[in-house]
Amino acid sequence: MGAISVLTTVGTELEANQLAEELLERRHAACVNIISGVRSVYRWRGTICKDSEYLLVIKTLEEEYDQVAATIQELHSYDLPEILTFPSGGDADFLGWIASCLDKNAEFDDDEAE
Repeated sequence: MGAISVLTTVGTELEANQLAEELLERRHAACVNIISGVRSVYRWRGTICKDSEYLLVIKTLEEEYDQVAATIQELHSYDLPEILTFPSGGDADFLGWIASCLDKNAEFDDDEAE
């Protein structure tokens, strides 16, 4: 079914939530896990940096990758946002659920569940 996981990191919880919600509203992702407490150590412009970040694990389909990447680049506050993909195999029912969430023709009530 061509499912993938896309990873990106952001600097604030607000940005993590905004990006996750926008990906869902645009139907580019079925689910976004937001993992807090990530400590990133990396080299940027010749300096070693240490930052606290939020990791987003975005569950989507291969054919949505370009739109996911474009949304990340559009909304992200970093000069160079991390965008990494990994193939996602798994349970056929779960993979079918991902595909159904991305159906642009399906009628959804996009209000949040209580």
